[in-house]
Amino acid sequence: METITRFFRVEPQSFFLLGPRGTGKSTFVRANFPDALYIDLLQPDVFRSLLAHPERLREMVHGNPGTPIIVLDEIQKVPQLLDVVHSLMEEDRRRRFVLTGSSPRKLKRDGADMLAGRALLKRMHPFVAGELGKAFSLPGALRHGMIPVVVGSPDPEATLHSYVDLYLREEIQAEGLTRNIGNFTRFLEAASFSHGSQLTVSNISRECGVERKTVEGYLSILEDLLLTFRVPVFTRKAKRATVSHPKFYFFDTGLYNALRPKGPLDRPEEIGGASLEGLVAQHLLAWIDHQRPDVALNYWRTRSGNEVDFVLYGKNLFRAIEVKNAATVHSADLRGLKTFGEDYPQAERLLLYRGKERLLVDGIRVVPCGEFLLDLK
Repeated sequence: METITRFFRVEPQSFFLLGPRGTGKSTFVRANFPDALYIDLLQPDVFRSLLAHPERLREMVHGNPGTPIIVLDEIQKVPQLLDVVHSLMEEDRRRRFVLTGSSPRKLKRDGADMLAGRALLKRMHPFVAGELGKAFSLPGALRHGMIPVVVGSPDPEATLHSYVDLYLREEIQAEGLTRNIGNFTRFLEAASFSHGSQLTVSNISRECGVERKTVEGYLSILEDLLLTFRVPVFTRKAKRATVSHPKFYFFDTGLYNALRPKGPLDRPEEIGGASLEGLVAQHLLAWIDHQRPDVALNYWRTRSGNEVDFVLYGKNLFRAIEVKNAATVHSADLRGLKTFGEDYPQAERLLLYRGKERLLVDGIRVVPCGEFLLDLK
């Protein structure tokens, strides 16, 4: 697969580039900083050497005086290097460090905040439709997701399942993040039923037979590894009583599909609806991180049951978005957006669906979901 140009701004200063494995951090860095001093901490010999003697990083940097950019790939493997990085930054303000990582949890635990103000925090997401252009397939994205290592594979199905095993083995078990991998595996399956839904810890705990406190710890692990995210409720100047629980999503709809148990009692349309909503969610999150950091991503749900899947709120932007996994639009599909419009007439309202026509129904724009995703740049 040819290299895809990412919608990601190269920063003129030092920055952390964080994201789950397989999202293309290393590929991006190598393409954009070809002349940098590149230190790959996934290489066993490099890892062992710097783990035993972090000060060797100073010798490596001083040994390449004409190289102002230093890349440390998978910095969380040796977080002790951050002390040396800090010192080297103070020594020469012209040096730029690009610090990639897939486990912010480990960096937080070992004090990465000491670089606050000296290194920006950026995130690498799965592909978005606009990056793939004509190669984007909505059915393919719904089935296999948008993780670059999966999209570029000749066998995306097998690669996706291997990806799940990789995280269970390397990121969870090998890092010692949980003592009971069996409990964690059952938790992942139970959590998959909450994808695109309100997150209720007690329900997940009951379904997987794991104590509530342990489930809360597992959820924290997933978020710290950037494998999941939560979308809070929009409550600004609320005129109706709203719910309090956030919605829960895996960072990629392919990961959700790989984890979600499927059987005779599982309706395909239920799984498909959650997949489509999750795909839109991950696109919106990537767009906000890369283009509009001033925008907040929320959802809206009243206690009486009226709901809008996403609310974007920021400078000069107030948009309510509903996602429907159907090729036709019925009046009931517009109910949540109509109610939201009564409370917030300033908001632009948009319904995304699987049909092919752009429509305007009662002041609500109806747009094919694939077109919306391709236009989100």
